[in-house]
Amino acid sequence: MRQTFELDQFDLKLLDLLQVNNQLTANELSERVHLSPGSCLRRIKLMREQGVITADVSHVNPQAIGRHLTMVVLVTLVQEQLDLIDEFRRSMVRTPEVMQCFYVTGSIDFVLLVTSRDMQEYEEFTNRFFFHNKNILKFETLVVMNRVKFGTSLPLF
Repeated sequence: MRQTFELDQFDLKLLDLLQVNNQLTANELSERVHLSPGSCLRRIKLMREQGVITADVSHVNPQAIGRHLTMVVLVTLVQEQLDLIDEFRRSMVRTPEVMQCFYVTGSIDFVLLVTSRDMQEYEEFTNRFFFHNKNILKFETLVVMNRVKFGTSLPLF
């Protein structure tokens, strides 16, 4: 996102609506934001071009597709060398089971959100990425018992 791009109240309202439902039509957005449909579409296009809007996605219920387990995994590296950190980052980006990956401060280095069909599949994941990686000091798995809240919307107001 360019530093010079400034969002006004119309942009923020559009973003707020799109975070909840990006399938709203230009006419529906127009009615709620009080701008013409064309103006709404131009603003949304510009926000995409400027990197304010980074993706338009559908959230899938993990249970509906057989993804019954979600784990929060805390990973600590042996060495925090830039090349080793980048190698781990790239491996997580390429891995579909890793839904989110955060490089963090503190006593651990990475926090992962991982999905799995069952515990056997998760064990195979840990074998591939943790037990055979000499730069993994340790990892801790927190199994999600209940998804109390899930969202990706950012507070805008």
